[in-house]
Amino acid sequence: MSNVLVIDVGSQSMRGIIFDDKGNLLIKEQVKYEPYKSKANGFVEASADSYFDVLCQITNAINAKAPELMRSVIAMSVDTFRDTAVLLDADNKPLRDCILWSDQRKAAVEYKNIPLFTRFCLKLVGMDGAIKAIRKKIKTRWIQQHEPELWARVNKVVHISVYLNYRLTGNLTDSYAATIGLQPFDYKKRKWHTKSALLYPVYEMPLEMMVPVCNPGDVIGTISDQMSKLSGLPQGLKVIASGSDKGCETLGNGCVDRNVASVSFGTASSIQFSTKKYFEPEPFMPAYPSVLKDYYNPETQIFRGYWMISWFKQNFAEIFEERAQATCRSVEELMNEEIANIPAGCDGLVLQPFWQAGLTTPEARGAIIGFSDFHSRAHMYRAIIEGIDFALREALERMEKRGRQKIDYITISGGGSQSDVICQIAADIFGRPVKRAQTYETTGLGAAMVTFMSQGVFANEREAVKQMVRYTDTFTPNPERAKVYDDIFYNIYLKMYRKLRKFYKHLEK
Repeated sequence: MSNVLVIDVGSQSMRGIIFDDKGNLLIKEQVKYEPYKSKANGFVEASADSYFDVLCQITNAINAKAPELMRSVIAMSVDTFRDTAVLLDADNKPLRDCILWSDQRKAAVEYKNIPLFTRFCLKLVGMDGAIKAIRKKIKTRWIQQHEPELWARVNKVVHISVYLNYRLTGNLTDSYAATIGLQPFDYKKRKWHTKSALLYPVYEMPLEMMVPVCNPGDVIGTISDQMSKLSGLPQGLKVIASGSDKGCETLGNGCVDRNVASVSFGTASSIQFSTKKYFEPEPFMPAYPSVLKDYYNPETQIFRGYWMISWFKQNFAEIFEERAQATCRSVEELMNEEIANIPAGCDGLVLQPFWQAGLTTPEARGAIIGFSDFHSRAHMYRAIIEGIDFALREALERMEKRGRQKIDYITISGGGSQSDVICQIAADIFGRPVKRAQTYETTGLGAAMVTFMSQGVFANEREAVKQMVRYTDTFTPNPERAKVYDDIFYNIYLKMYRKLRKFYKHLEK
């Protein structure tokens, strides 16, 4: 039996996990972060070095608690959240705190650095609106406009995964499956855009600032004697390139066949599936390279999806705190019990979960309609959960149509997946069975599978899934509730954005 170590870097906490080759979680050490830094409303920043410090805290803790288990590890990998730019100087030291993916600041949209021919082509194919939305979100463009002296000192722009792997091994590289964000990357070809590519000027990032990318499963480097003393990791341990958190999660959910999709009820909720055919899940939105070499992961993401639960808990669930402490249960458990008695459709309360605008919905905001005097805190909480599921169902049906791929069942993971009530709501809204794997840590499980395959423990992804993924629970749709949800989905939810769009545009002003 073989063991591997995975460092799973999430938005709210980091976990170090050792898995065996049967998918069993042998030890787990988790550290929740201090609150992110916010210099202004909507700004979300954090120190890149603080993530490395937490990584070392975790690995040292595992080594102290289970030294023999740590020595049994044959390789390790790091998966992280996406789209977070770390700006490095000529000595590969961060120049400032990195701007996280959830940051909502916007860069100016001016076109002075985009050639006229490029602008004409983008307008001709109908991409001009999407490009404007993308350019607003590019974090490095905001730096160029507001911190030009700092930008002049930038030597490399990397993702947080690259920086952590660099600190561990001294090599500045990472898998193409982790290179997901607003950088000049060609997702279909799995490499950086060339300077002649149509989209290259959009990002205003010189190719010289990019770092080499490798394949998932490649060896990035090994742990040196100095790093071993700092981190507690075994000297000479191989560090393997894996992929982004969402890509690893999809594999950890067992999604390698064409008929299954992976739903993540995490800080950012998403739906992905695996396919060997490249297609855009929505217009001008790329499919991401999978952690499996021959696959892509078409995806739609609901930004700040289950972060809404944290927001709701903070603002409306204080009443549960004392009861949770007295019963040694979590506030979320008590909240989920409360919504079990609320009927499907929340007695006419419908929520649209656009708390952060998307590429094709750049002006969108959140909305709740149908309030009456009998609606309670529990109605509102359940409406959030149903709204996220409606948005994910809309995305799934769109991706099925565009990819000509029929999804028969859903696998589910993330914080929300721990609740039977939430899983059943998902089954009823999607109208398909929902399956839950043996562990909540499916992101780490996926990264572990990549690491095992790199070491020849498994011949391919299907063997890895067969040995390491076990579905322990299946939730089947209730026909009566599914009928209620179908009515709301087709006759109300799908029409909300179109009806409210003009109001969103006015509010944007």
